[in-house]
Amino acid sequence: MLYTLILRIFFVRFKPESIHHFVVAGVRFASAIGVLRLLRLNAKQTKPIEAFGLKFNGPFGLAAGFDKNAIAIKALGELGFSHVEVGTVTALAQPGNPKPRLFRLLDDRALINRMGFNNEGAEAVAKRLKALRAKNLRHLPVIGINIGKSKVTPVEKAADDYRTSAKLLSPYADYLAVNVSSPNTPGLRSLQSVEALEPILAAVLAESGSKPVLVKIAPDLADEDIIAVADLAKRLRLAGVIATNTTISRANLKTDAAKVAECGDGGLSGAPLKARSLEVLNLLNAHAGDFLAIVSVGGVESPEEAQERIKAGATLVQGYTGFIYRGPFWARRINRFVR
Repeated sequence: MLYTLILRIFFVRFKPESIHHFVVAGVRFASAIGVLRLLRLNAKQTKPIEAFGLKFNGPFGLAAGFDKNAIAIKALGELGFSHVEVGTVTALAQPGNPKPRLFRLLDDRALINRMGFNNEGAEAVAKRLKALRAKNLRHLPVIGINIGKSKVTPVEKAADDYRTSAKLLSPYADYLAVNVSSPNTPGLRSLQSVEALEPILAAVLAESGSKPVLVKIAPDLADEDIIAVADLAKRLRLAGVIATNTTISRANLKTDAAKVAECGDGGLSGAPLKARSLEVLNLLNAHAGDFLAIVSVGGVESPEEAQERIKAGATLVQGYTGFIYRGPFWARRINRFVR
């Protein structure tokens, strides 16, 4: 495949984060000059999906992490993503963790990142989304906004931090996703316990108006904790659960262990997450599939794998790392295939 050859010969010469910014700029430019309109996915070639009161032009969308500041939503929709989850956005602007903080594991078709929620902050992102909405563009994808805790905010004040983001961003979101599962903000994953999570979700729900609210969980949770979160989501009448975020596990990787160790801490995404992500999907579907929408993310690379997630009970499917390894027409191929 030509794209794979370009990736292995050209892109690997540059730092992953530099290539990321280059690709985002390139996609935006292609959209601005009208190139992507020529490639835009025809709605008649996809299976429309209705989930938590929203209509999606296909089941497959872009997971949070790619467009952190809502700068490429239109272009990403033109590439074929039915929905784009912006963020993670925090109440306060923050630079994220020191560089380097993004690493490729080519042999595993995976990434390790410890970005640390680098973003311009909820107020800046809200202004950008307000301007985008004011243009009344016809072909925008569904816009989700993934919100997380600001690094400087103490864990005990997390609910107020999430409340601020929800209040600023909910007017411009189609749905909100509460991220308590990234491994790159100190103390964040401790918020997945039911006791810590309930006041956060209650705060977001209070500010969300009629917008659907989902919670994103980690693959490293024990099965009983996943069930506990699902029970809480049902009780609070959340719209759904996004499963799963990145993992801290380094098990069963093809990449040399010494090279993996050099990358250091961070969340692992991509192909190695397939098995656990599917396990969590099956668990959630069996326990709460009649009550909650399940957005399955983690290790999805092919149209067949996306179809597998739908058959296993996913309402929607998301990907990110596969976009890096499969190229610009990846989402379009998946949304045309899945039925």
